[in-house]
Amino acid sequence: MADEEPVVEKKKPTLILTIAAIAVLTLLAGGGGWLVGNMLAPPPAEPAEEAKAGAEGGHGGAEGETAEVVPHISTEANGVVLLDPITSNLAYPSDNRIRLEVALMFKGVPDVTLAEEIHQDILAYMRTVSLQQVQGPRGFQYLREDLQERVDLRSEGRVTNVMFRTFVIE
Repeated sequence: MADEEPVVEKKKPTLILTIAAIAVLTLLAGGGGWLVGNMLAPPPAEPAEEAKAGAEGGHGGAEGETAEVVPHISTEANGVVLLDPITSNLAYPSDNRIRLEVALMFKGVPDVTLAEEIHQDILAYMRTVSLQQVQGPRGFQYLREDLQERVDLRSEGRVTNVMFRTFVIE
């Protein structure tokens, strides 16, 4: 029994080594995610750059507001007047409703009172339209032509274009 060697027990990894390994793996995963995220989507532009781009484009606003990069087309400065949404029942079947949003392009300075008269005219006309008249692409084209003709008569040529923004039948 004198020849027996002492048995050395292997120690299991301590809690500190486990925590260190998890921390290193977490940092590597976070760094990899950040790198891939920057490669796929660049960071957003600085607010100062947006304000500078807005001022150069002529879209300036009050100080402290975020400048709008894309201008809105329906402004009176452009000669375009956006009418209030038109919602009405159809003539037949009367349980169907129609909703349209229309913008008018004026020659020169827009006339808001004329635009309101045209709005009422379109509303009155839409109450006489049946569902069969506006079905399909051909029916929609006829509706556009009819509305353009009514607008031309009412405005005496001051409105050059009738633009449909939305057209929904339910």
